[in-house]
Amino acid sequence: MLVFVVRRLVWAVLLVAVITLITFVIFLAIPNQVGSRQGLVGPNLQAQWHLQDQSLPGQYVTFLDHVARHGDLGSSTRQPLTVRAILTSALPVTLSLVIGGTLLWLLIAFPIGLLSALRPRSLVDKGLMVLVLVGVSAHPVWLGLMLSYFFGFKWHVFPVAGYCDLHYSPTKLCGGPRYWAFHMILPWITFALLFAALYARMIRASVLEALEEDYVRTARAKGAGTWRVLRRHVLRNAILPVVSMLGMDVGLAFGGAIFIETVFDLPGMGQVLYRALTSNDQPVIMGVALVVGLAVALANVAADLVNCWIDPRVRLRGAGWARKPALRRRREPAQQPEVTISAG
Repeated sequence: MLVFVVRRLVWAVLLVAVITLITFVIFLAIPNQVGSRQGLVGPNLQAQWHLQDQSLPGQYVTFLDHVARHGDLGSSTRQPLTVRAILTSALPVTLSLVIGGTLLWLLIAFPIGLLSALRPRSLVDKGLMVLVLVGVSAHPVWLGLMLSYFFGFKWHVFPVAGYCDLHYSPTKLCGGPRYWAFHMILPWITFALLFAALYARMIRASVLEALEEDYVRTARAKGAGTWRVLRRHVLRNAILPVVSMLGMDVGLAFGGAIFIETVFDLPGMGQVLYRALTSNDQPVIMGVALVVGLAVALANVAADLVNCWIDPRVRLRGAGWARKPALRRRREPAQQPEVTISAG
């Protein structure tokens, strides 16, 4: 287990290094070369970090020193704030939306997927699939506006928009876990409906495939009930593709958060990115890209570790360790059979 964890962490570090290199080329190397040819020097990162007179490798080393060592992402060109301060205040809001929405869509997708798999091609199966497909087919802006209008403006069940901090502070209008969750219910529902249909169909297909396996037939032949078979044999195998997809959907989740935060006026990463794009605030755009890339890398590592814990069949040492004995056997000279010559 330790070897597998170390290998995955090494791959994550390499992935983060590639992300930083691509980010440097897009936001610093290319604009610096174009600006130097045209004689343009503005209050951007090239001017903030004095990169104009350095070589390309020297610029990348300076970039890594500011970002990785000091956590310095520069200052915004449109606001009198550092990028680090902007992202620090916006990241908890987006994490609240993404984590809460993820838990909610899993709570929706698992019962629907299981019921549909247990009653395939029935009215229950078709009705549940149509219900979740309505959510995934609707645009998040339209879905958020409809929920906000009916549950917030017309029926006064939940707040129309706004955000309350998780921790209470006397200087702010609202705060505390109760009001925080109360203001996040509609954004969580909107976020969950975007992914619930995809995961419900995936769970349904995985459960149907697992129900046809030989070990399930053996368990049923021994007298195990339906729910015992699902709990002990089916779910452990059906959850593997779900965990893998969760690690890859982090980037898509941040993309969906842009629309949801705009509709419900949440001061998160989506709002920050939207304002930075409309005002061409390149330091903030670069900071958001780095944070999202790091989140995707960490989510994939976490998904691999959870898969390893769920499925004992995962090779912890990788294929390279398994090939070493075979390579040694190929290199060893074959022993020649002894030949005995009798005199006669």
